[in-house]
Amino acid sequence: MTLATTRRTGLVDQAIEQLRASVASGAWPVNSRIPTEPELAAALGVGRNTVREAVRALAHSGLLEVRQGDGTYVRATSEVSGALRRLCGTELREVLQVRPCLEVEGARLAARARTSADLDDLRALLKRRDQIAPSDDPEAFARADTEFHVAVVRSSHNVVLIELYRGLTEVVMASVATAADEPATAVMDHSRLVEAIAAGDVESAALEAGGFIDEILSEFELSDETST
Repeated sequence: MTLATTRRTGLVDQAIEQLRASVASGAWPVNSRIPTEPELAAALGVGRNTVREAVRALAHSGLLEVRQGDGTYVRATSEVSGALRRLCGTELREVLQVRPCLEVEGARLAARARTSADLDDLRALLKRRDQIAPSDDPEAFARADTEFHVAVVRSSHNVVLIELYRGLTEVVMASVATAADEPATAVMDHSRLVEAIAAGDVESAALEAGGFIDEILSEFELSDETST
């Protein structure tokens, strides 16, 4: 993404918006290092102090992370996601307890509002997910699984729900990556979820969306009990 030279008013706010847009667009992916302070100052047409203030503000909001002596890295795709990561990190139990609140309602609404294009996306994403063995590549499986679940919520066409779920995306990926270490709990069959959405079966879609998380959570808690 090409950064545009800012106007002379509200330079810090404009710089913040430009940096935020670069993250949100995917030009700067999560965990990537952003350009250096001099590079940003030149691209934006502002002084280094303006860039420093903008970066500091976005680091405070959780979008960026400043690593002394190493540079500044993207921590989350949005302030909502950054706040969620600070709140629960990669604590799997807490993430799994939150996911049904959004995913079950997302599946329920998707069964009512999905389009034929939505169904094509869901089936393609599910096929890609199922072709990846979690034990071989946990990170790739986590990405594919998360993309599928994001598509389910996106099929709800509820803007507020979609934005809330996008804020949870990085935390969801962390939870999937952790669960992928347990083959018995990682590879759940989501085909029935897709078919319930395709059939417009609201209750079955909700049950399928919530059921697999309950199963993972039960296995996780059982593992905790066994290890104590």
